[in-house]
Amino acid sequence: ESNNTKSSAPLLTQRYLRLVTKDGHSTFQMAGAQGRGVAYLRDVWGILMDMRWRWMMLVFSASFVIHWLVFAVLWYLLAEMNGDLELDHDAPPDNHTICVKYITSFTAAFSFSLETQLTIGYGTMFPSGDCPSAIALLAIQMVLGLMLEAFLTGAFVAKIARPKNRALSIRFSRSAVVTHSEGKPHLMFQVANTRSSPLTSVQISAILYQEQESGQLHQTSIDFHLDSITADKCPFFIFPLTYYHSITASSPLAALLQREAPHHFELVVFLSAVQEGTGETCQRRTSYLPSEILVYHRFASLLARNAKGEYQTKMENFDKTIPELPAAADSKSPKRTDKEIRINGQHIDSFQLCETGLTE
Repeated sequence: ESNNTKSSAPLLTQRYLRLVTKDGHSTFQMAGAQGRGVAYLRDVWGILMDMRWRWMMLVFSASFVIHWLVFAVLWYLLAEMNGDLELDHDAPPDNHTICVKYITSFTAAFSFSLETQLTIGYGTMFPSGDCPSAIALLAIQMVLGLMLEAFLTGAFVAKIARPKNRALSIRFSRSAVVTHSEGKPHLMFQVANTRSSPLTSVQISAILYQEQESGQLHQTSIDFHLDSITADKCPFFIFPLTYYHSITASSPLAALLQREAPHHFELVVFLSAVQEGTGETCQRRTSYLPSEILVYHRFASLLARNAKGEYQTKMENFDKTIPELPAAADSKSPKRTDKEIRINGQHIDSFQLCETGLTE
């Protein structure tokens, strides 16, 4: 019985209520996938890009230390096989060729491996040109070392230059609001670019996630628009933007928000933008639960002018909402219907029929 209860519990109402956290991280976990570990390890570059910086530094340091140790062992084995460990390197026998001068211990072999890889210049230890094995091992270490340096250096540069870091300066409002504009309810949220450098080609998309009785997650696309801009993309993003969704009878949110105790759902919002300086695309995500959608609220004003007449943004008001009375919100922009009086087909007078009464 306990197993049945556990399996029938809603996916979105268990311990982790969100599919996407407020800062855009996914909480979805994959369980029971065959071969997932092997496929994960094959994507070494992706692993490095997703790795935290402290682990990245550990991988960077460990890679070079392991490389030096491996070739230190090879240099030590070469000296042992050639019989160089027990010889007096200052006065070797006439019929013996020392492969690497003064490698008489593993510590000396590690020091020589380090000098070779870092190309800091040989001192008393140096390979002999009359030992082909030493020259071959030297070439192998240099080639593999250069490949390792190129890979790790490229990973560092790519990680620093990731558009993901630029996306951290994009901020969504903590709550969404439902307010009335022109007599119609609208779901609204705000997004701000906290850096002075503008973003271009800003595009918003949203997905509504609802769990069905079968346990499947139903996805519905929600359209948001920006004021009266008809294009899908906003060409310029430097000041805070407010996006709207008209809650009409056909809107998937209409039935959900009208209930006193709405079913659990999650609205995930995606913002994509292009960096003006580099042309790279960055993306920022967030989500809104029913408890984070405030009905009959509006956002506080953000834009103001300073003493010089320049626009400035009051970021302290970014997450601030102002409650509205339902009657006041509905009466701000009442619906008006134009009517006219005709007698025998001739226009006599006209008036408007609105929700609050008649207006001439």
